[in-house]
Amino acid sequence: MHRRMRCELQVRIDMKKLAVFALGFLLASPASARDINETLDADPKGSVEIYNTAGSVTVEGWSRKAVEVTGTLGNEVDEFIFERDGSDVIVKAKPKRGTSGGRGYVSDIVVRVPQGSSIDVATVSADIDVEGVRGEQELQSVSGNIDAEVHAAALEVETVSGDIDVQGNDKNTEAELVTVTGDITAKQLSGEVDMESVNGHVILAGGSFTEAAFETVNGRIEYEANLRKGGELDIDTVNGRVDVDFVGSVSADFEIETFNGRIKNCFGPKAEKVSKYAPGWELSFTEGNGDGSVTIVTLNGGVNLCKE
Repeated sequence: MHRRMRCELQVRIDMKKLAVFALGFLLASPASARDINETLDADPKGSVEIYNTAGSVTVEGWSRKAVEVTGTLGNEVDEFIFERDGSDVIVKAKPKRGTSGGRGYVSDIVVRVPQGSSIDVATVSADIDVEGVRGEQELQSVSGNIDAEVHAAALEVETVSGDIDVQGNDKNTEAELVTVTGDITAKQLSGEVDMESVNGHVILAGGSFTEAAFETVNGRIEYEANLRKGGELDIDTVNGRVDVDFVGSVSADFEIETFNGRIKNCFGPKAEKVSKYAPGWELSFTEGNGDGSVTIVTLNGGVNLCKE
C-alpha cells in the first residue's frame, strides 16, 4: 500500500509545476487562431524541448537535420518561443498572464525533429502524439492522452488524467508508464517495463522481458508476453483481475496470493486456502529450472495463469 501511495503522490508532485497553468480553462470564450510555420537547423542527435498549455502536440521524426514547427496558435498565446542553443532546441507556446483562459489558449502544433533526437514534451490540457523518434522520450501531461512509438531508447510517460498507448518494435528499452486516472496499453515492448495506474487498466501485449512490474489500485492487469531466463515479473493490484499468459517457455519460481479471489493455474499445481476460517488463496510452485521469479498479489480479484 505504501508503494501505491508513493506512486500517486510522485505523479502529482511531478505535475505540480504544470498544474498551476490549468486554472480557469473552463471559462472558455471563442477566439481565433493564427498559423505558424517555422524551421531551424538542428543537431541530428540533439534534444528538443516542447511545451504547450492546451490543445495538442504531435511530434514526428524525419530524416532532415532541422526542426520544423507548423500548426495554429491561440490568440491568447502571448509569446511563441522557437530557438536553438547549441544542440538543444526549445519550442514553447506561452499564454498571456492574467487572462481568463479558454479557447484562446488552445494551440495545435506539429513538431518535426531529426529521427535521432531526444525529446521532452510537457502539456497541461493537451494530447501528445509521438512517432518516428528514435532518441529518449520524456512525455508529461496533466490532462491529456499520450500516444508514443518507442525505438530502443528510454521512455518515460506520465499523465494525471488520460490514457497512455505505447507501441514498441521488440527492441530492448526501459519504459516507465504512469497515470493516475486512465488506462495504459503497451504493445511489442521489450527489456524492462514499469506500468502503474491508480484508476485504470494496465495491459501489456507482446515483447520479451528481463524485468516487468505492474501496479493498479482499481483496474485489471493483463500480461501476454515472454519472460526471459532469469527474468522477474511483479504484479500488485487492490481491486482488479490479473490475467497472465506467457508466450513461449517460462522458467521461474511462482508466488501468488489473493485475499478475495480464486486462482486458476494451467501449469498444474492447485491453489490452497490460506485458512479454513478466512478468505484467501495462495499458490507456490516452480516451473522449469526456476531461473526467474513471478510474484502476484491481489486483494480483490482473481488470478488466471497460463501459457500459449
